[in-house]
Amino acid sequence: MAEAQEGPGRRGKRAGAEAEEPAEAEEAERPGRRRRRWAAGRAGPGRGRARARGRGRGRAGAQLDSAGAGRGAGPARPGGGCQASSEAWPGPHPLPGSFQPAAEPLGTTVLHDTVSTRPQPLPARHFDTRTTEPISFFLSSLEELLAWQPDSNDDFNVSAVPLAKRQPPLLSKRPRTLVCHDMRGGYLEDRFIQGSATRNPYVFYHWRYIDIFVYFSHHAVTIPPVCWTNAAHRNGVPVLANAALTASPGTFITEWTDGEKLCEAFLAGGEEAYRAVSEQLARIAQHYRFDGWLVNMENTLSAAAVGNLPPFLRHLTAQVHSAVPEGLVIWYDSVLQNGTLKWQNELNEENRVFFDACDGLFTNYNWKEEHLERTRGLAGPRHTDVYVGIDVFARGDVIGGGFDTDKSLRLIRQYGLSAAIFAPGWVYEHLGAENFLDNENKFWGLLAEYLPTHSICTLPLATSFSLGMGTSRFLAGKEEQAGPWYDLSTQEIQPLYAEREGRLSTSCCLQDAWSGGSSLRVQGTIPAGEEHVAIRLFSLQMPAPPKLFLTLLYKLEGPHPDEFTVALELTTWDSSTCHEGDVTSLPEPNGRHQPWFLPAPPPGLAGLLAACDRDSHGWTSRCYELDLRDCSLRDLSLLVSRQQPGPAETPFSCLLGELRVSARRCRPRAAPRRESGRAPAAPGPARPRPARPGPDGPAVPPQVLDAASAAAAPPQVRGLAASQLWWQEGPGPEQLSLSLTLRWAFPPGRARCFRLRSRGAGCGRGRAPAELLGLAPACLYRAVGLPLPRPPAGQPCRLELLVEPVLRDELPVDPGRWGRLVLLYSAPAGGTGGDGR
Repeated sequence: MAEAQEGPGRRGKRAGAEAEEPAEAEEAERPGRRRRRWAAGRAGPGRGRARARGRGRGRAGAQLDSAGAGRGAGPARPGGGCQASSEAWPGPHPLPGSFQPAAEPLGTTVLHDTVSTRPQPLPARHFDTRTTEPISFFLSSLEELLAWQPDSNDDFNVSAVPLAKRQPPLLSKRPRTLVCHDMRGGYLEDRFIQGSATRNPYVFYHWRYIDIFVYFSHHAVTIPPVCWTNAAHRNGVPVLANAALTASPGTFITEWTDGEKLCEAFLAGGEEAYRAVSEQLARIAQHYRFDGWLVNMENTLSAAAVGNLPPFLRHLTAQVHSAVPEGLVIWYDSVLQNGTLKWQNELNEENRVFFDACDGLFTNYNWKEEHLERTRGLAGPRHTDVYVGIDVFARGDVIGGGFDTDKSLRLIRQYGLSAAIFAPGWVYEHLGAENFLDNENKFWGLLAEYLPTHSICTLPLATSFSLGMGTSRFLAGKEEQAGPWYDLSTQEIQPLYAEREGRLSTSCCLQDAWSGGSSLRVQGTIPAGEEHVAIRLFSLQMPAPPKLFLTLLYKLEGPHPDEFTVALELTTWDSSTCHEGDVTSLPEPNGRHQPWFLPAPPPGLAGLLAACDRDSHGWTSRCYELDLRDCSLRDLSLLVSRQQPGPAETPFSCLLGELRVSARRCRPRAAPRRESGRAPAAPGPARPRPARPGPDGPAVPPQVLDAASAAAAPPQVRGLAASQLWWQEGPGPEQLSLSLTLRWAFPPGRARCFRLRSRGAGCGRGRAPAELLGLAPACLYRAVGLPLPRPPAGQPCRLELLVEPVLRDELPVDPGRWGRLVLLYSAPAGGTGGDGR
């Protein structure tokens, strides 16, 4: 390792919960020795029997979509096609004592299996060896990198969330903010792809304030845990990996003696060798759908190796740009052009050759103001491609760290340079997990003045504000599952976390939520003599559609909630002043609009607006509409008003459970409509229009909305298949434990996620209530450790698994269109577990 003050990964492998490198035992790859016997039963009247098998290693599964759904489709892939495959296995082999349910819903997959608890391990790189949960992984050597090929077991690691568009674009000429996440070597609780029951985990949620996220570890090639890529992409932030070469999301890292050997092996070997490495790195980023590499070589290089380093970086950059939309390659300040390892803390002639060969330079942390001045002069028009390092742990001779990080950031911004904030997890590691959320808001609040935010530029916008963790899981305002959970893939779009002179603030609330694990708490005071305050939630930058439809779910806290009303406010500017692309600041808004309250669903939209003006578990739902012409959206704010203005300050607290904004088409009535109530150019409340009164503002006059999208039947989950079944004894004396992989097909882009449920296993004909297993961002999920009753001899037991799509427009999906798989499992002949017991 370098001295304590050098290198982005200088903390090394600190004591803590670092994951062990997965063993790549050959045995983990071998399929089970015993031939499986499967019978796919009749699902719906008049359907014949068939037999099928899945593709997974270990105990292969089976599928039958008896309604013909998904036949002949390609393999299920997350995020993209989301399709399932069918592979026929001719010849019926009925199981002893099996029965065929006569009235399964059409499209149900029915499987039969004979229980076997013989060990049949799955690949240790992709699955936890103890539980078979899917896990994220890294590559430890050049040999592993060059040997890497896509594998069907990789599907869990592929990001299901495309990078959201944003304004300004990433490469606009304004200073950027890069966050380099390095915590205890990486691959901690975040390596569990489907989440874990972690209490008080580390989460990052200030996405609006940063431009690039790097996941850093101390392995040769870091493949970011997919949960980070999903969360970052949902909020418009690209993820880089670390190559070691040095390791990060992605990171490519080489350190010290072993790193020197690795670099010499591919850099001193000539063009063919380094091109093979760069092409593999680009393929990996493309396959797992992250956005590029931080290249970190903290070791000396021979003359031959350093001579090939610039062409290697150029080729890697070209390959990444070709394979990954908006891909990036950034070089870490370490090696000089003569091969010496010597951190410069600036851009200078000794390291400029590497800066010129890629998209940016991440400097070391021990700089002074004169380093910034020289860097700005040498970088010229590319000054925003220099990311000046800030170590939040403040090791070495640095300007500021911890809660004084703003001192470093302020100086960097004075020179118009970008910043690389290294290890902001200091808040969690140094101050502890107990008050983490409060300390995290304090840390980023101190920096907010120097962090240009990026704006949302597409609709619809929908969020429940969930952090992707919690002490309970909520659905429709009611606790659905008690107990801690952590799954960053389910983190929702995050707002601005504002604090204004201690009077207004936004924070996370884990005690109550509408959906997920948390809500957004907005609290503050209404000043004496004023009627209301506005709290900015989102920055927007897009042309306004002619008609906006908005919904808000909220809950007022405190002893006198009836003293306040809550509404939404949109600010706009004229289209002639709208800026897109290279923008450093936005014009002041010249219009303020309070959307019209909808007291009841308009004709044709009752299904979509069923929650309008209804309360549920203390939550209030409001729906609004707004007509706009010839302007662009600027800000979306929450407006909190008091019923009676008074001479004293009035404190308030409000929870936001869900916010949705979408564009809707309008079909006018035969009678001409009045002009929209757009506010005058000068800032101020919107001009009122006479209409029916509503509790939160003017009510909308009767009209007919185009409900074509709401009326269209949602698609059906198809081709639900099971594979990689893994039976174990226990947990109880008369119980078994089952883990299996589910895959299905669904049109790309239609679902926000999928809810997986099990309907309790039983050996009779009764059905237990469905229980939540978890959420899946893509068309696959591994159910782990399902406790099932042991089947008696000659009598099969039944387990029902359900896949519910959660649509992006939040319309509920009829259970008849869910995916449904019925597993009928039996004891083997002779009553043993298939392993002689």
